[in-house]
Formats: sequence, C-alpha cells, structure tokens
Amino acid sequence: MQRITILFSLLLLLSCSQDTGFRKAYNGISTDEMRRHVSTLGSDEFMGRAPFTKGEDLTVEYLRNELIKLGFEPAFGDSYYQDVPMIEISSEVNNPVIINTGKNKHKLLVPDDLAVISPRIEEKIEIENSELVFAGFGITAPEYEWYDFSGLDVNGKTIVVFVNDPGLYTGNNELFKGREMTYYGRWTYKYEQAARMGATGILIIHETEGAGYPYDIPRKSSITPNLYLQAGNNNTDRCMFTGWLSAGAAEAVFKDIGYDVNKLRMEACKPGFRGFDMNSVISLTINNSFSANKSKNVAGILKGKESPDEAIIYSGHWDHFGVGEKEKGDSIYNGAVDNGTTMAMVFEIGRAFMNCNEKPDRSVMLFFPTSEEQGLLGSLYYTEHPVFDMDKTVACINNDLVLPIGRMKDVMITGYGQSDLDDMLEEMAAKQDRYLLPDPNAHTGMYFRSDHFAFAKKGVPSLYARGNCDSREHGKEWASMQEQDYINNRYHRPADNYEPETWNFNGIREDAQLAFELGFRLANSNIWPQWKEGSEFKSLR
Repeated sequence: MQRITILFSLLLLLSCSQDTGFRKAYNGISTDEMRRHVSTLGSDEFMGRAPFTKGEDLTVEYLRNELIKLGFEPAFGDSYYQDVPMIEISSEVNNPVIINTGKNKHKLLVPDDLAVISPRIEEKIEIENSELVFAGFGITAPEYEWYDFSGLDVNGKTIVVFVNDPGLYTGNNELFKGREMTYYGRWTYKYEQAARMGATGILIIHETEGAGYPYDIPRKSSITPNLYLQAGNNNTDRCMFTGWLSAGAAEAVFKDIGYDVNKLRMEACKPGFRGFDMNSVISLTINNSFSANKSKNVAGILKGKESPDEAIIYSGHWDHFGVGEKEKGDSIYNGAVDNGTTMAMVFEIGRAFMNCNEKPDRSVMLFFPTSEEQGLLGSLYYTEHPVFDMDKTVACINNDLVLPIGRMKDVMITGYGQSDLDDMLEEMAAKQDRYLLPDPNAHTGMYFRSDHFAFAKKGVPSLYARGNCDSREHGKEWASMQEQDYINNRYHRPADNYEPETWNFNGIREDAQLAFELGFRLANSNIWPQWKEGSEFKSLR
C-alpha cells in the first residue's frame, strides 16, 4: 500500500509540473454551469424524470445533447444509449390485509400500516392464511457464524424480520461491523434470502434508525409502479409478496403473541438466538398490472490515447420518481438534489477533461444509469453488458445526494476503508485543506444504495465521497441539521426542488475538483487501485 501511495504521489507531482492544462481545467470547473444543469433537469418540465415516461425522453435527450456538446463520443457503438429491458409492475392491494393471531384479527390498511407489493408477473396474487414465522434479522452469514433460519421451516410460509443487522443495536464492534451496516442488513438481501429459503412472503419491521429513513419512504414506494430487470421466469424466483410492517402495526401483532418488539430486537441480536413460529396467519390479495418496456442508460466516452481499453467511470443516476402522490399541492418529484447535483458534477468533470491540453492515456466514461431508485437496475445491467470489461475498468467514481450547502472541511467517504482510492483522495483533499471522514451514518447502508455498488460487486474499486458533515462557515452541528432536514422533508418528496436563492454550489465545486483530479491521475498512470484487506470485495478483483 505504501509503495502505491508513494508512486501515486510522484506521478501526481510529475503530471502537475508537465501538464499546465490540468490546473486550468481544475480551476475552470464552474458553479454557473452546474446551476444550469440542475435548474433544467430539476424543473417541472422534466416531470420528475421517471423511467418509461415523457420525463425520461426529455432527460436522456438532454444528457445526450450535453455529451455531444462536450465532445464525448457515443459509448454504445454509434449511440449514447444502452437499452435496459425492464418490467414495470403496479401492485394494488385489496384493503384490509388480515393478520390473525388467534387472539385478534388485525385489519391492516395498505399503505399506512403495511407497505406491500408483489414482484411476480402474475395478474392476481391470493394469499390465504399463510403461516407467519419470525426469523430474527433474516440473515444467513457463515463468516459471522450467524444462522437466523436454523431450526425453522419457512418453505411456503411468510417470514417477519427486523431491518438492518445485529451489529447496529448492541454497540459491539465485533458483531458484524458494529454500527456500520453490512449487505446482510439491506432490505434487498433480506428479500433475496427469503426467496432462497422458499418463503412465500416477507415483511420487514420498520425502524427509522435501522432503515435510514422514515416509514413514509417504503410507504410511497409501495403505491408507485416498481421496476425489475426482465427475466425469463416471470420473477418466480422471487417471493410472492414483499413489504414492510409499520412500527405500530408490528407492536400490535407481537403484543398479541406475548412479545415486546424492542425487547425482542435485542434478544435477536444475541448469538445463538432462534426464531419461532408466530402461531399467526396472514391473508391478502394483490392485483398486478405489468408491462414490458425499455429504459435507457446514457454514456459518453473520451477515448484514451495510450490504453483506450482501460477506463475510469464517473457515474450519477438520472432517474427519480416522476409524478406521484401530492404533498402540499405539489405532485412532481423533481429530484434536484437526488440526483440533479451529481449529474451537474459529472458534466463539469467531463468538461474539465476536455479543457486539458491533451487526451488522457486511459479512457474516461461519463455514465448516467437509469432506475437507481428501483434497485440500481441500470448500473446492474451495465455491469453485465459493459462497454469496458470489468477487469479493464480501473475505478468507478460515483456520487449521489450532494447537498448544495456550501464549502465543507470534510470529505465524507461512504464505505471508508474499502480500497486504495481513499488514500489517493486523502492527498488531494489535503491540498484543499480538507480531511477524510468515514460516513458517520454508516448504519444506513448507503454503500449498498447507489450505483457504485454494482461495480463493487464485480470487483471494481469504487468511491462514493462528498463534503457533508463539517461546514467551513457554520460547523458540524449546522451541517448535520441541514442533512437531517433534507432527509426528513425533501428526500424522495416533491419538495426536492432547485432553490436558486438559497443553494450554494461552492462545496459541490470542490467535490467535483477532487473527483476530477483523482480520475485525471488514474487516467494518466498505470496504477490499478486495489481493495484493502478485510474488504468483502477483495477476492473479486
């Protein structure tokens, strides 16, 4: 590791002294240009940028035209578009859903008590008296000697599990990764594992800290169409239904069978805990409508002059939630922060590369995937059908949710300690008088919630870093309040709008400069960043 860092530093000094175009390009990254992009992509005209809508048509056309203006070549043959075949499923649940504990018949209203959908490509899903089984955190993790399904028969039944993983709730850093969520804590894993175990359905008990967001987020997702990559089996390898129990509904059901949910959660955190039959059943009917369609990934390439088959990829998803449930008179989910600010950054990074004196040695790709909000579908599809082979992809530099709140002292890294990219970035951050900071909210699992994760799963060292926690002007407490205000009041809501009078892009500009410098140095060297010891992705490279 030390050898790589020293080599990187020498290359950095050498390239800085030789390439005066780099400094000009670095300083030329423009807040005005970023404002232009966000004001357009986050406007009502783009209708919330949902896949399969007029908003998608406008968005991908805008992205293509901007790539053409920059001078980036089409990534997919002669096209800037990669078709991503998907299925859109809308689930309508007959109210109420009945959970019968033997003591009471709980009539749960969808979506307020229960947020549930079916991923199956079937018109009608009828579940009658499916037995409920409590399965702890729903985790099978041999490396942690953790087996929540040990001794349980869940085949053909519905499992109920806690969100996140046991490390969060105990304060024990030796249990899983302590407060940092592992992939075992992510809801996508729990759905996948439930299906592998043969469960008919799965319900996750919502808890805000463990989920990383209030119940309103899965609630909204359950009443909007959901997207899946097309599969030849009509999604029969998935559970018949998936969803979330609100905290209140879970408390009422478990009280009937003699358990306090909070106490049970702590019991389930103990090694050796075993789940149990709940002696209760659930009945529900779901009517599905579905359609096959294709959404689009968008990408452009600046080809390298020495090693054009090796690439550094900058990614930022383009999609959001379109037009949906109205809040305070507004029904357009514009996604100005999520993910307008990142798209603006990526374009400015691309413009910086074009403003250098000459092309880089390696290729650079600007990548705007679709359907990140639906489970990273666009990036997952790309990594299975890549332009650059995964073993020729040097690194993925991704971003998401970049807050326009001014200059920051920190560079917060989500997934800190995973790869050499952290060490490389630290040298550059120091020149901006900034320091690296591990994500203080690693328990929310953000490392598994944005497009870099698709690349990491293929072994590509991937970075997700941005200033977030320590405002130069206002300090840490103020920055934390800004983030919480965004999560609580604008995240995945119609209120995520571009606000020209209050937004400050100076911090985003510095983040873009860091990302540009990192990619520039990688693109003009023969360095291959590596995963660090202890990373679950190290064996994949």
